[in-house]
Amino acid sequence: MDLLNAAFFIALLKIIWVNILLSGDNAVVIALASRNLPHSQQKKAIVFGSGAAIVLRVILTLFAVQLLQLPWLKLIGAVLLLWIGIQLLADGDDDADVHASGNLWTAVRTILIADLVMSLDNVIAVAAAANSAPAPLRLPLLIIGLGLSIPLIIFGSTLLLKLMERFPAIITLGAALLGFVAGEMATTDMAVHDWFESNMHGMDYAVSISCAILVVMVGLALSRRSKREPT
Repeated sequence: MDLLNAAFFIALLKIIWVNILLSGDNAVVIALASRNLPHSQQKKAIVFGSGAAIVLRVILTLFAVQLLQLPWLKLIGAVLLLWIGIQLLADGDDDADVHASGNLWTAVRTILIADLVMSLDNVIAVAAAANSAPAPLRLPLLIIGLGLSIPLIIFGSTLLLKLMERFPAIITLGAALLGFVAGEMATTDMAVHDWFESNMHGMDYAVSISCAILVVMVGLALSRRSKREPT
């Protein structure tokens, strides 16, 4: 019984640590998607978005290995994440009247879509940490460990929102991070991974950096164009 308890807590610590390492990009998405809402609704978007994202991650974890074996899935996800990064950067701060319910749920929807895409890789690490425990304890470990990451994501999102208000350049860096993650996803898709390994070995980071630059350039261009257009 002592060995069972020890295995449980060791696996739990692994899951918590993995979530600490992997929650940064989720916090960035939540902060970017929520930044144009009124302060009262920012808190709601963070809580709803974080909670729903964790539930979604638990569900994805149960099917992660099978999902990641599907060719083209990560490529489609990478394109979607590029689009999300561009839209979040292009969505300026100068919108006058913010309609509460519509924008709140739009922000939550954006958070969920982005987290769905990014979690395809992240849940593999969480599942691997849980697999070090005895089989009957794995599902409870996943739920407990991922549930404990909610305060981490909420704290990170709240902190980033405050920093974005003081240092707007962080918004651009956040969008670039989404582009970088999209590039990583694209090069590891089952349909193209072997080709990259054979023909472009060591170019993974170049692709990721190029995607980050693409998001920033297109997002800023769309943002400037929207500001020039008459209201």
